[in-house]
Amino acid sequence: MTSEKRKKHYFWALIKENKGNKMNQGNNGFLGNIPLVTRNILIINALIYLAQYLLHKNGLYIIEEYGALFPIGSDYFMPHQIITYMFLHGSLGHVFFNMFAVFMFGRTLEMVWGPKKFLVYYMLTGIGAGLTQLLVCYLTGSEYPTLGASGAVFGVLVAFGMLFPNSELFIIPFPFPIKAKWLVIGYGAIELYLGVADRAGDNVAHFAHLGGLVVGFLILLYWRKKGFFTNGNILK
Repeated sequence: MTSEKRKKHYFWALIKENKGNKMNQGNNGFLGNIPLVTRNILIINALIYLAQYLLHKNGLYIIEEYGALFPIGSDYFMPHQIITYMFLHGSLGHVFFNMFAVFMFGRTLEMVWGPKKFLVYYMLTGIGAGLTQLLVCYLTGSEYPTLGASGAVFGVLVAFGMLFPNSELFIIPFPFPIKAKWLVIGYGAIELYLGVADRAGDNVAHFAHLGGLVVGFLILLYWRKKGFFTNGNILK
């Protein structure tokens, strides 16, 4: 069996095993069938966005003031924001698409790696994305805060692309399947272009996305070198 066939066999065997576990667990509902860390990430982000929405209706932005990632040197910058920023979002669409990506790809990574390793990876890529954005803000003099899980999501995407490079995905609006490796490369190229272009009115932290992607790629290279690429032994 070739290396690529082994990867495909492993991927589908993993999905089949997970379906079997669902049947054995009984009817636990939609969330009960999602792996632990992925499920908690979805719930936490949804609850925090709900709190943001309710406070915004009263004209309050307290959560953003303390949780969004402000540039170093800003009166609002605090060290904990390098973690809290990735659980805040600017709109319903923002949180929905980020969490949809976590649901689609993060649950597979958690099934492959186990909860501890997936959580460490998710947090490290999010922190790496935040540090990248702080550096870019320092170099450009930007004063805008950053919020959202997109940096960690790009880490999740690059991990899925490296683990299952030839898995075919259907991405709206394309009417044909795209292999995971090309999807990741394409996303990275687009983000690099948009970040360098620096178009007027573009308030997306493109370099934070790239930071999450690059940090994730470096972590995966290290884990592959140490033999921890497709299992959870690194944290056992």
